[in-house]
Amino acid sequence: MSYSKGEIKAHLLKLLNEPALLITIVLISGLLIVFILLPLYKIFQISLINDDGKFTLNVYKSVLENNYFRRGFTNSILVATLTAIFGTLVGYLFAYTINRTDIPFKSFFRTIAIMPIIFPPFVGALSLIMLFGANGLITSRLLGMTNVYIYGLPGLMVAQVLCFFPVAFITLDGVLSTISPTLEDAAFNLGANRWQVFYKVILPLSAPGIASTMLVLFIESLADFGNPLILAGSKFPILSVQAYLQITGMYDLKGGAALSVWLLLPSLLAFILQKYFVDKKKYYTVTGKPTISVLKSVSEPVKWILFGICSFIVLFILLVYGVIFWGAFTKAWGANNEFTLENFKYVFDVGLNSIKGTLTIAAISTPISAILGMVIAFLVVRKVFPGKRVMEFISLLSFAVPGTVIGIGYILAFNSPPLLLTGTLAILVLNFVFRYMPVGIQSGVALLNQVDPSIEEAAFTLRATNRQVFTKITLPLITPAFFSALVFAFVRAMTAISAAIFLVSSRWNLVTVQILSQTESGRLSEACAFSLLLIVIIMVFIGVLKVFLKNKVSISNYSSVRS
Repeated sequence: MSYSKGEIKAHLLKLLNEPALLITIVLISGLLIVFILLPLYKIFQISLINDDGKFTLNVYKSVLENNYFRRGFTNSILVATLTAIFGTLVGYLFAYTINRTDIPFKSFFRTIAIMPIIFPPFVGALSLIMLFGANGLITSRLLGMTNVYIYGLPGLMVAQVLCFFPVAFITLDGVLSTISPTLEDAAFNLGANRWQVFYKVILPLSAPGIASTMLVLFIESLADFGNPLILAGSKFPILSVQAYLQITGMYDLKGGAALSVWLLLPSLLAFILQKYFVDKKKYYTVTGKPTISVLKSVSEPVKWILFGICSFIVLFILLVYGVIFWGAFTKAWGANNEFTLENFKYVFDVGLNSIKGTLTIAAISTPISAILGMVIAFLVVRKVFPGKRVMEFISLLSFAVPGTVIGIGYILAFNSPPLLLTGTLAILVLNFVFRYMPVGIQSGVALLNQVDPSIEEAAFTLRATNRQVFTKITLPLITPAFFSALVFAFVRAMTAISAAIFLVSSRWNLVTVQILSQTESGRLSEACAFSLLLIVIIMVFIGVLKVFLKNKVSISNYSSVRS
């Protein structure tokens, strides 16, 4: 929406008469600049300035001339593209089956489909090694295959699709559920067959959602760090892992920063396309009472074929994540599978500080992230001030920035006075707050756009202040979005790895870093025990929150805003 100069001047004068609102806008703008833009600026700065303080492209030249780095970039784009295609395909198939057939066990299928979201992102990769690796349960024990190599593109793709297809499913489930069955009835009445109804009615109406989902999965996969670190292998380099190793292994900050910029550019491009072009191209249908067409969309044989495919996916998910539970109670996975509880004793002996640290960081960052997200959503939707769109863009930018890039940026930005935060609790909390805040913003914006502004205008007419309107009217109305943001922020704080691995210290460590460390050292049973403990903590938190909200918020609420 554009405003004339007179309108802008009027809004500015109104803003000056509301000092509390003005202070809030200035404070939030300052925080966004310091904790989102400054780290990104530092990455560009160190990669473009030499030791003499002069502009140079030598680092980028050396990176581009390195065949291994070029392969890493190509592989990253390839994996992200394939994940977007196959993850969206599986998610759409699942969503279509649930919305357009009368298969049994729909609720069960829906629950299992979103289960990977609450697991640490690389637990699936760990499980695939335990199942299909050289000493895997299926490959070695059941099939007798000893020369299996799960690392590289095939294994990584299975892990990526398994990890990210739930995001596609949740998004496309919402898209397909809003397409009125009466449109299919009309097409059937005009003599169309089932294929024509799908190809000419359902698919075109869901095309914007499919395109948006593919871009989201592209960004998610490009930014992923855990699965590639475990499954990519040395023969299949991935750029996010290369940037990490360049800094931690080679102690080359300039080279790591240059690789981060290389990784950042396609991710930003996909984010801009998704946010400002594709995501706005949505179709809406006016729905009345649902009709029997939902049962006519597919024939009986096709229905059972779809049911079989979805059943296979569900069973595979249960197998992959079920083996983590089994592994947690074995003495040494692959060597000695006797039942034991020693792994949990080890977890609390070795990992107690990381458990306490993870819970502390999550407990502090979660409410701050959710509240800040709601405040920014309120400002973006309900207020007019100079730079509003810029604030929205910057606040959502961290969603597009890969975790590796964020981690490197925080090291560079907060490693010297006046903001010397390296190794402290504060740097981890701030990282989580601003990294996962966009989910609260998106959720809040979506709900506020459905709330009639006249409710708040009536309060202003009664001389309520901005603070009173926000706390007593707006915030209660967007309570579902607020608690969705709480759930998402807590889950991500508990399972984060890509940015956090750069920021942990001996005093403030994370359970996910412990899991990764145990996996790299070959202690798979101990890694499973850590993973199981993490999953239990997350499930308890979600369960308590659901009880508190009387089931008003579900796990799907917070996940859907990632679309």
